[in-house]
Amino acid sequence: MSNEDYLKDISEIKHLMNKSSRFISLSGLSGILAGIYALVGASVAFWLVNTYSDGVLFIFHGWVFWTCMAVLILIALLSALTGVILTVRKAKKNDEKIWDNSSRRLLLNFLIPLMVGGIYCLIILDQGRYGQTGGLMLIFYGLALVSASKYSLGDIRYLGYIQIVLGLIASYYPGYGFWLWVIGFGIMHIMYGTWMHFKYDSK
Repeated sequence: MSNEDYLKDISEIKHLMNKSSRFISLSGLSGILAGIYALVGASVAFWLVNTYSDGVLFIFHGWVFWTCMAVLILIALLSALTGVILTVRKAKKNDEKIWDNSSRRLLLNFLIPLMVGGIYCLIILDQGRYGQTGGLMLIFYGLALVSASKYSLGDIRYLGYIQIVLGLIASYYPGYGFWLWVIGFGIMHIMYGTWMHFKYDSK
């Protein structure tokens, strides 16, 4: 066997090992759509607050607050549903099992920090500290991505690092939390999803 054949065999073995230990069928397109959903939702929330608050922060205790929360939940549900549909489609195309040890580990490591962060954000909201929620969402989402990256495409940890940094900045400058949230969940998702799509999906 030539050196080229040995390198080819090693590459195939490495690919099989990655396939058995990592869930690699995440869709870049789902990241793009999640970013678009976030931008649309943020635009709706921005319009609601600026139209009906008249500069009074306590409007968040009323229907505007709950409408914004409903928009946020809708964004999360649409993003999750889109991610599941596109990931299942890609997994079938790659002849990869959708539910196995690697996908279970991925989901578990993603959901634990995300659920803890979600509960903590609800506590902060109940205490009326609205300015901190944007930063906390970014930080815990970033931690969830970094944690899950061990069982999926390692590239997603870089998106996690970016979200954590943006979250820390938002925590230090809470007045800019909304705009940093838009950058993290909207713009960064679109940019990163586009990069992932051309790196993995278009092959």
